Amino acid sequence: MADDSGLCVEALGGEPGIFSSRYGAGPDGVALDAPRRNAYLLQRMAGMADREAYFVCCLVLVLGESRFVVAQETVRGRIAEAPRGQGGFGYDPLFFLPDQGKTMAELPDGEKDAISHRGRAARHIMAHLRETA
Repeated sequence: MADDSGLCVEALGGEPGIFSSRYGAGPDGVALDAPRRNAYLLQRMAGMADREAYFVCCLVLVLGESRFVVAQETVRGRIAEAPRGQGGFGYDPLFFLPDQGKTMAELPDGEKDAISHRGRAARHIMAHLRETA
């Protein structure tokens, strides 16, 4: 199974996108840790009113030489003005979910898994496996 996930910010033309884990890396290519990536994102968004964003996950499960299952899921939210919460990882402290009134990092693991892009994609793959088993 392979997973490619990322954060896409509308006002930044989809950045960081596929470069989410390397966002803000210097010319030497050394990746920033998550708090520094989050600070870099907030710096890039300073003064921006449009804070719409989404996480996207694409999972691919290879079942054989020419047989595979693909699932792509998203979860929409907004970029918070400052990090909130201790849970999750990566951009979770900045990813605000208006329906929950919390960032991903403020959600208990079970709630996060129920709505997250990765959780939904994984459930799609599992449903396919159950249907074809």
